[in-house]
Amino acid sequence: KESIKNEIHYQARRCLIDYLSVVIPGSKVFSSKTFEYIQSYGYDNMCATVVGLDRKTDMQTAALVNGMNAHVIELDDGHRQGALHIGCTIFSALLAIAEKEGLSSEDFLYGAIIGYEVTVRLACSVQPGNKIKGYHATGTCGTIGATMAIAAALGFDEEQMKSALSAAVTCSAGVLEMQEDNADYKPLNVGRAAMDAVAAAYLGKTRFTPPFDAIGGKRGFLKVMTDEPKTNYITEFNENSSLAIMQIYMKTYAACRHTHPAIEAALILKTEYGILPQNITSIEVETYKLAVAGHDHTDILGINSAKMSMPFSVALALCVGSAGMDSFNEENVKDKNILELTKKVIVKENEELSSWVPKKRASILHVTMTDGRVLTRQVDYPKGEPENPLSDKEIEDKFLSLAMLSGYTEERCEDILQTIKKPSFKLKTLLEKLN
Repeated sequence: KESIKNEIHYQARRCLIDYLSVVIPGSKVFSSKTFEYIQSYGYDNMCATVVGLDRKTDMQTAALVNGMNAHVIELDDGHRQGALHIGCTIFSALLAIAEKEGLSSEDFLYGAIIGYEVTVRLACSVQPGNKIKGYHATGTCGTIGATMAIAAALGFDEEQMKSALSAAVTCSAGVLEMQEDNADYKPLNVGRAAMDAVAAAYLGKTRFTPPFDAIGGKRGFLKVMTDEPKTNYITEFNENSSLAIMQIYMKTYAACRHTHPAIEAALILKTEYGILPQNITSIEVETYKLAVAGHDHTDILGINSAKMSMPFSVALALCVGSAGMDSFNEENVKDKNILELTKKVIVKENEELSSWVPKKRASILHVTMTDGRVLTRQVDYPKGEPENPLSDKEIEDKFLSLAMLSGYTEERCEDILQTIKKPSFKLKTLLEKLN
């Protein structure tokens, strides 16, 4: 713990701010459904805060609801090579236990750093096979990472760590079919991971006997989750390489990360050439293989379907000049002009771009105009990637805009930010300011 550099702790605070910027507005999306769920199934032990809903419930229910809310608007952080989201599970799990355990901010942030490291290393060890098999790594690897975050924050010994790890492995789940057909259940992969992490951590704390090797055993995590495990990501440690929390991306557009290079290219072209949708004949998106399947649909069934659609996301950017949370709304999803332009978008694999993955996840956008011009833009690292990171101000502005859009006052938002910036802030105080 003492060996972790100050810049790592600083990044953990940045990640916490980014998490809060998505869980607060996310709490408004499912509010009526989550209120009913908490009232029907939440236990009476009201020791954990549900962010943005002015509610407390039991730890597992809070982890579940906060996890779902942190992912629903599609603006949570992630990792390019691991192909998953991280903060949404880690912070949802840690916040769920923070009040009961009286966690200090130091232990809380240390747990987050370890959680990011475990989650990303595991994800890199099973990708792309995990995704190809249809698993959602945010659920599979996120369960284990969030469990280890809690274990680290609570100072588990080696025996407790191994027991908790094994419990998390057998709880690991999550399938990508949940993002199809405008379904509400993709965020459940996140919420369930955070919820099961709480259970797995406390099982480990009580020292249930684990198998010898839940990760690498003959029917362990690696064997089940991919056909080509890369064990070096788990076994090799280089003291000169950066920790995983420094390698993440943060999102500026409220859609699947695979769509971001094309969205950014569309926004750049619209700004440079003043593109009007009615003057567009056709649009072609060249991208890497994993960004095509599941993201090339032009039949838009609702907001969730729109966020997963490369054609709609590009059309939205070209029509309204933005792709934030407030742009993916019911009105735009039903807008005739946007939907007509969506039908003009073709998404295809570019083998060279596929060969760059995971070092680079790029897209090339070609917009053919009615006057015969073909406007082209390539984006290799959309805003928020570690090679093109958000500044402190941009992260804080993201928090301010999304929280204020959700009904928080600017004064309240600034108070929350100043609390997190304190050298040693009190989690209880932060949670009180959030609700």
